[in-house]
Amino acid sequence: MAYAYPGDGALDYFPCRYGKSKVLFRGPRRDLSREFCAVLGGTETYGKFVAAPYASLVEEATGIPMVNLGCANAGVDVFSNDPTLIGIADRAAVTVVQIVGAQNMSNRFYSVHPRRNDRFLHASQMLKTLFREVDFTEFNFTRHMVRTLQARAPEKFECVAEELRVAWVARMKQLLERIGGQTVLLWMADHRPVPAGSMIRLDRDPILIDAGMIAAVKGHATDYVEVVPSREARAQGVAGKAFAPLEEPAAALVPGPAEHREVARALVPVIQKLL
Repeated sequence: MAYAYPGDGALDYFPCRYGKSKVLFRGPRRDLSREFCAVLGGTETYGKFVAAPYASLVEEATGIPMVNLGCANAGVDVFSNDPTLIGIADRAAVTVVQIVGAQNMSNRFYSVHPRRNDRFLHASQMLKTLFREVDFTEFNFTRHMVRTLQARAPEKFECVAEELRVAWVARMKQLLERIGGQTVLLWMADHRPVPAGSMIRLDRDPILIDAGMIAAVKGHATDYVEVVPSREARAQGVAGKAFAPLEEPAAALVPGPAEHREVARALVPVIQKLL
């Protein structure tokens, strides 16, 4: 779905790049020569279909420019592998790091696109050996692949899930440690983190992330904010979202304006305390 060429009824996200990074972010492009805060995250942080995502609302409340480095379907890789983005986060007064799913990153079992982390590239020989009955050329996206593998052989899929959990924890620690300034780890989902060892559900974002994984990484951040939007906010569906007619099914799946307002309300006092 191309953000640069919205259809009738859709938002103009003013897509922009920073420095030598090849990743397109939501604009307008911000001035990095003055004090600013940054937000790293996925589709929710980008604010797809929402005129004022939580980063904009935090900026309005605090008066501090917020550089929105949210990237649709991002995994940890898109940030940890991009020196420009690490450099921006390192210069920020505070960086909010949204917790994203573990399926969208390269690991010992498979590789993903370095910028479009939801794009499955190829399976390793180890994964092909584990799932000999699977034709991996059928897959273009990681979500489709992991769901298919779990459905076909849940016990074998647990090997993949454990690899993803371990890799996610290691990569998140590395990312947080590379950001020299203050960081706020953000959980933004329609449910609280499930206990470690819970049954794997691949229909809830962020995929594969549990409370044990968060506990392992949040000590590397300055603070942790957990936001589960209220039932009233989630019940608003597509109300207040801007989208082209054919985008309504996708718009129904992402947080709306009320949810972004609740995230911003939770973040504002934390960021003000750290500034």
